[in-house]
Amino acid sequence: MKYLVGTILVGVGATAAMDLWAILRTRLLGVPALNYALVGRWLAWLIRGRFRHRSIAASPSVRGEKLVGWLAHYIIGISFAALLVAICGTSWLEEPTLVPALLVGIGTVSAPFLIMQPGMGAGIAASRTPNPASARLQSLVTHAVFGAGLYAAGWLGTFLYQPGV
Repeated sequence: MKYLVGTILVGVGATAAMDLWAILRTRLLGVPALNYALVGRWLAWLIRGRFRHRSIAASPSVRGEKLVGWLAHYIIGISFAALLVAICGTSWLEEPTLVPALLVGIGTVSAPFLIMQPGMGAGIAASRTPNPASARLQSLVTHAVFGAGLYAAGWLGTFLYQPGV
């Protein structure tokens, strides 16, 4: 139970770091943040049996899609934190290290590249977007920030939550 709570805190913290990065990226670079309502729409259609869309923005909206998208965003972040703990062991929560967190964070970019973007109509690794190289770079940087957030949240967690106690 103590490690479950630690993993949840790390996942939420890392996802929040990613969200802060999205806000900064929008303000400093003018790059729009991901619309999580579209993620919710895609997931809502997915459970109805439709995985792939030409353009998720052009697909009919679904009631509650924004809430579904935001909840999924944080649940996925917690799941990726659980992956980190599964790979490194629960001792990582007691003594977080940067390299594994960054590697897992950067590795998670495969999920949008291979699952979400193709399903939402953007193609594999954003190949059907107006500027695929820029979209790929933005995804990679965002997931690196998520990895740094895993480490930062883990490090903060050692002060706020002590699993061994």
